[in-house]
Amino acid sequence: MDIDVRAFSGDPRDFYEAAEVAFSEMPRDEDLANWRLAFEADRAIAAYDGKRIVGTAGAFSFELSIPGGVVPAAGVTIVGVQPTHRRQGILRRMMRLQLDSIHERGEPIAILWASEGSIYQRFGYGLGSLRMGINVLRDRSSFRRPHTPAGTIRFVDLDEAKRLLPPVYEAIRPLRPGFHARSQAFWDGEFFSDPEHWRRGATAAFHVVHEVAGTADGYARYRVRDKWDSAGPDSSVVVVELMATNPSAHLDLWRFLMDIDLMSRIEAWNLAVDDPILLSVAEPRRLRADLGDALWTRIVDIAPALAARRYAADGRVVFEVADEFCEWNDGVWELGVENGVPVVQPASGAADLACDITDLGAAYLGAFGFRQLADAGRVRELQPGAIARADALFHSEPAPWCPAVF
Repeated sequence: MDIDVRAFSGDPRDFYEAAEVAFSEMPRDEDLANWRLAFEADRAIAAYDGKRIVGTAGAFSFELSIPGGVVPAAGVTIVGVQPTHRRQGILRRMMRLQLDSIHERGEPIAILWASEGSIYQRFGYGLGSLRMGINVLRDRSSFRRPHTPAGTIRFVDLDEAKRLLPPVYEAIRPLRPGFHARSQAFWDGEFFSDPEHWRRGATAAFHVVHEVAGTADGYARYRVRDKWDSAGPDSSVVVVELMATNPSAHLDLWRFLMDIDLMSRIEAWNLAVDDPILLSVAEPRRLRADLGDALWTRIVDIAPALAARRYAADGRVVFEVADEFCEWNDGVWELGVENGVPVVQPASGAADLACDITDLGAAYLGAFGFRQLADAGRVRELQPGAIARADALFHSEPAPWCPAVF
């Protein structure tokens, strides 16, 4: 029977259960209830084998922070094909329909977290940000300099956390590329939800806030993974999310987490690559820091995407862009920035740089420069000095970071 790929219609439970099977998970009613809070049914795509859903693709309607601004973005999620129907081109057809829909909606960017990095590069997604993980023994976590707290830290219950945490996040969001707006439904369904099977053997989440003069300027959400043996405790503090609006609060929260009694180590899977903890500790090697791919970025429409961004200098670069999946991007594009204002338009003259759409995605949020991409054999300099000009334009701080998988 032919597989029909089309906009989803029907009972969201059918969509959710099909997606869980695609990820080799058992559907749970508790997860369904949480998932439905943020589910956007009008953005869902399904692959049907007769009446049965065998593939899914969804999206959140996000506002994404980019260097110097925000842009509407599709937060691609819950993409999967069931094992019985793989290697039949279903994923490609869903990606085709989804990107066409994103294009028609006027969202110039799509973003996602990839289960495997090789999958989505076929559809034009580039590595848009990195994440850093740490796993440090508590007795090796001392700071290089004596630490004097700048504020106070206290535990809050779930109701107070729901009131105090979002404003801190919102204060940081415009300043860090890679952050996206979190709706109330997203906070409730994707962040504060805490079913036991999500904890991977750890406790329910603790929430603490950092305050100065009674005003919250930071928070941490963490769990504890208990492990005891004959030698004593070997338990871990598992950091889920740490946010602070200023460096003092940030370091206060780290010191609190690293000093919790009866813990042997502190673990965090997803930190910004420029998190101050790396330069704060006396023994950076003991952090056992690792890097990994994080947010993948797809430029759906070159002109509005590049025009929405702000640049570090004035200048002009002409890109020859290859995009076989979204043919409206394929061609030569001129980016000119004058007095800080970017203008993007098709060009007919000689190009300065040749690249793939994935390369623009990797450079867009500021994670990578064009020199790095060229050294990796991905970007070709067609005119002398073009790479230096492009890097001068696209340079951005701080490093992009997406603090949570969606």
